[in-house]
Amino acid sequence: MTLKLIVLVGIFLALPVVLYGQFESADSQMRALVTRAIQDRSALIAEALTPVLKEADPTAPMALNYELAKYGSDGTVLKLMFQPPADKATGRFYLVGSAPPIRPEAVAAELDELRQRGILQRLSEACKWDASNEIRYRQADGSVELLTSIIPIRARGNCWVLTSTHVTSEFLNTSIGRPYWETREIRVAAAIYLVVAVLGLLIAVSIRLSLRRFRTVANEISQGRIGDSAFTRQNVVPELSSVARDFDKLVHELRRVSRQIRQSAEDNAHSFKTPLAAVQSALRPIRRLVPDTDQRARRALEIVDSSLARLLALVNAAQHYDTAAADLIDAPRVPTDLASLVADAARHFREILAARDIRLIRHLDEHAVVRSGHGMLEVVLQNVLENAISFSPKGSAITVSLAANSETVELQVDDQGPGIDPGKVDHVFERYFSSRPEVGIGADATTEHSGLGLWIVRSNIEALGGQVSAVNRIGGGLSIVIVLPRSGHQG
Repeated sequence: MTLKLIVLVGIFLALPVVLYGQFESADSQMRALVTRAIQDRSALIAEALTPVLKEADPTAPMALNYELAKYGSDGTVLKLMFQPPADKATGRFYLVGSAPPIRPEAVAAELDELRQRGILQRLSEACKWDASNEIRYRQADGSVELLTSIIPIRARGNCWVLTSTHVTSEFLNTSIGRPYWETREIRVAAAIYLVVAVLGLLIAVSIRLSLRRFRTVANEISQGRIGDSAFTRQNVVPELSSVARDFDKLVHELRRVSRQIRQSAEDNAHSFKTPLAAVQSALRPIRRLVPDTDQRARRALEIVDSSLARLLALVNAAQHYDTAAADLIDAPRVPTDLASLVADAARHFREILAARDIRLIRHLDEHAVVRSGHGMLEVVLQNVLENAISFSPKGSAITVSLAANSETVELQVDDQGPGIDPGKVDHVFERYFSSRPEVGIGADATTEHSGLGLWIVRSNIEALGGQVSAVNRIGGGLSIVIVLPRSGHQG
C-alpha cells in the first residue's frame, strides 16, 4: 500500500511538470507571434511618420504629439527622439514628442531613466547602423514596460528614433514581460490542481486508515472482543459504507454457520451414539449366555465389539472434527499459555504413560504465549501426544520441547517409535492417513484410530497462522514440530 501511495504521489508531481512544459511551449509560440506583430506594427507607424518628419519642425513638439497620438491610442507608449547632425559625435538626443504626452517636469526623469537603462546608447547605435532593436526597462513611476522596438527614421539627413513601448497589462493572455509561471491562468490552474491533489491524497489516506480500522476490527472479532455491525460502526469513509455492511453480513453469516455446525455435530453424534449404546447393552446378556467353549460365537462377539468400538470412534472423531471446524470459523483468539497446556496434557496422559512405562521429558519455556481459540491447542496437544504414545515402545521416552523467541513459539514432540516410511512422511497430516504397524508396538492391538488426529492438528495450527511438520529422527522415532506466531505478532 505504501508503494502504491508513493507511486500516486509521484504521478501527481510529474503530471504538472509535463503539462507545464507543453503549455509553456505553446505560450512561447504565441509570445513570438505577438512580439512579431508588435514589431511589424511599430515599423508601420515609423513608415507612416516618415513623410511627416520630413516636413516637421523638431522645435514644435505639440504638432509631433498630435501625430503620435493617432497611433498611440490603444495603450502603446510612443516616444519620438531627435538627434541633430551636430550631436552625432556626442550621441545626444532630444525628446521631441510622445503619446501619451509627458509632463514637462517629468521629461528630465524620463531621460535619466533612458540613460540609466542604456536606452540612449541603443538610440545612437540605431542611428549609426540604421537597425531596429528591442529592450525591456522599468519606467520612473515603477510600472513595468516592454520596449519592443527602437526604429530609426531618416528624414532630410536627420536621425529620428521612434520607440514603441507596451506595458505588460496589454498582454494579459501571454507571458510577455514576465515568467510564464506568473501568468494568471497558470496560477489558477496550479491552485485548482493543488486543491485536487490534496483532496485526492486525503481521500487515499482516509481509505487507507479505514482499511486499517477494518483490519483492527477483524482482529477484534477473531478475539471475541467486539459484537455485531462492528465494521459499519468503525467506518468513517462514506464510499466504503456498503463494503462495511457486506463485511458485517459476512461475519453474521459465518457465526450463524458456526452455530449450525456445532448443533448439527451434537445432534448427529447423539443420533448415532444412542443406537450404538443400545446394541452394546443388548450384547451383554448374549455374551454371558455364550459358553467359553464356543470359540466361533466368541469370535463373532469380538468382531461385533470391535466394529462397535470403531463406529463409536468414528462418531466421536466426526463430532470432534465438526466442532473443530466450527471453532475455526468463530472462536475468539485469546492469549494462551502454551506451557500450562503442555502441563495439563501431561497430567491427562499420566496414567497411560505409567501403565506403558513411558517417560515424558519436558523442556518448557515459561514465557511461550500464543493466541488461540478455546480448545484448539488442547486438541492439538492431545492428538500429538496420543500419536507419540501409541507408537512408543515400553521403557522409551517422549520429549516435549517448548521454546519462544521475539516472534514465534516452537513446540517439538519427539518419540522413540519406529518412525514413518520416508516416502509417506509428506502424507502424515492428510485426512484418513494411517501408517500403523500390524502389531502395536506400544499401543493396544485392538485400539482403533480414525486417521483424523494429525489432520486436525494441521487444520488448527494453520488456522492460527502457524506451521506443522514431521520428520524422522536419526536413530529412530518421529519428530513433530509446531511453529506458532507469538502473542502480539500475528498479522
